[in-house]
Amino acid sequence: MERANRMSAANMIRSLLPLVVVSLLAVGWIAFRQGDPDPVRPIDPTSTVQLAAARAGYAVQVPSELPDGYRPTSARTDAGDAVDGAPVTLQIGYVTPSTEYAGYVTSDDPGADPLTDVLDGAEQEGTVQVAGEEWTRSTTGRGETALSREEDGVTLLVTGSAPDAELETVAAAIAPVAAR
Repeated sequence: MERANRMSAANMIRSLLPLVVVSLLAVGWIAFRQGDPDPVRPIDPTSTVQLAAARAGYAVQVPSELPDGYRPTSARTDAGDAVDGAPVTLQIGYVTPSTEYAGYVTSDDPGADPLTDVLDGAEQEGTVQVAGEEWTRSTTGRGETALSREEDGVTLLVTGSAPDAELETVAAAIAPVAAR
C-alpha cells in the first residue's frame, strides 16, 4: 500500500515539474538567442562582377557606392560559360532601404532572358533623366517600374518593386567596373 502512495499521480507531477520548467527555459533561451529580426543576408557580388568584366566584350557597368540601406542579395552571370566574343549578361539583386527589391541587369544580348522577362510586354511611359542620362521608363506586366537604356549595343536595366526614387538611386550609381 505504501508503494501505491508513492506512485500517485500527484507525486509524478511533482517529480516531472522541475524537468518541464528547465526544458522550457532552455528552449526559450535558444529561441531568444537565435531570433534575428532581419532575415536579409547580404552577399559580396565582387567576384561575379569581375568575372563578367573579364569575359565581356564591352565595358561592364554596375551600381557602385550606393547609399546605406542598399544591400546586394544576389549576383549571377553567364560569363563562366562564355567563349571569346559571346554575349555576357550580369544580374545583381538588392534589398533597398524600404525593404523592397531592386534588380540590375546589363547585357550585350538583346534577347537575354533577364531582359526579355522584364521588357517584353512592358508599357513604355516616356523617359526620365537620371544622373545626366536619359532612361526609358516602363511599367512591366507585374506592375513594377523598369528603367532601361542602351549604350553602344549594351542594355542597362533597373527594375523591381522598390519605389521609383530608390530605382533611380540605383540607376544613378551605375559606373564602369574598375580594371583589376
